Amino acid sequence: MIYIRSLLANALFFATLIIGCIIQLPIALLPQKVTIFYWDKIVMPVALFWVHFFAGLKFEVRGKENILPQNAIYGCKHESALETYSFTQFVPTTTYILKKELVFMPFFGWAQYFYGMIPVNRKGGAAAMKHMLTAVKKRTDTGRPVVIFPEGTRCLPGTTKGYKSGIYFLASNLHLPVVPVAINTGLFWAKNSFLRYKGTAVFEFLPAISAEGKSKEQFMDELQTAIETKCAELNREAVEKYPYVAKHLGNSESK
Repeated sequence: MIYIRSLLANALFFATLIIGCIIQLPIALLPQKVTIFYWDKIVMPVALFWVHFFAGLKFEVRGKENILPQNAIYGCKHESALETYSFTQFVPTTTYILKKELVFMPFFGWAQYFYGMIPVNRKGGAAAMKHMLTAVKKRTDTGRPVVIFPEGTRCLPGTTKGYKSGIYFLASNLHLPVVPVAINTGLFWAKNSFLRYKGTAVFEFLPAISAEGKSKEQFMDELQTAIETKCAELNREAVEKYPYVAKHLGNSESK
C-alpha cells in the first residue's frame, strides 16, 4: 500500500510543481511580490496537500515564539527536499541560499530565480562570498528572511557532514540574529527515496543566537550543538512513535 500511496503523492506533488513553474513564466513579468504570493499561497499549499492526503505525512511546527519574520537568518538542518519545499509555509517570503547550478534547470530553476533565491558558486572563493553577502543584505533589507543550510548538503538523520562557516560570515557582517532550526524530515521523506512515510514531520525553531562578540569557532559550535542536540531528540521521539522509520537513521543513532 505504501508504494501506491507514495506513487500518488509524488505524481500529484510534482505535477503541481511542473504546472506551477509553467504558469510562473508570464507571472514573472509582474512585480516579484506577485510571484512570492503565487508560490507561498497557491502552488506550495496545493502540492503539500497531496503529500498529506495520500502519504499521510503531516507537519508540526514547534517554537513558533522563536520565529523572526524579518531581518533574520535561519540555519536549518538539511535532511530531505521536504524542508526546501515547505519552509515558506511557516515563515512566509523566506528565500534560500542555494548552489547556482540549480537556477539553470529549465522551468524549475527559472521559477527559483524569479522567486528571489540566492544562487552561490561554491567554488567561487572570496568573490562568491562577497556576492552572497550583497544578495543576502538586499533580501533582508526588504524584510525577507533568508534560509541557509549550514552543512551545504543533505545528511542522513542522526549524522552530519560538518557545518560550514558561511553562516557566521553572514551573521557577523550583517549583524543579524540566526535562528537554528531542527527537523526530522529525513525519516519520512528519505534522501533519494521514492517512498513517503506516514507520520509527523517536525520543524522546531530554537531561540536565536548572535555572532556578536564571538569567534567563528564559538558561534559554529553553539549553532551545531543546538541543532544536532534537538534533532537527536526529535529523531528519538519519531522512532518511538513510528518504529518503521528507524531504518532511515544514520549509523550514529541507529545503534
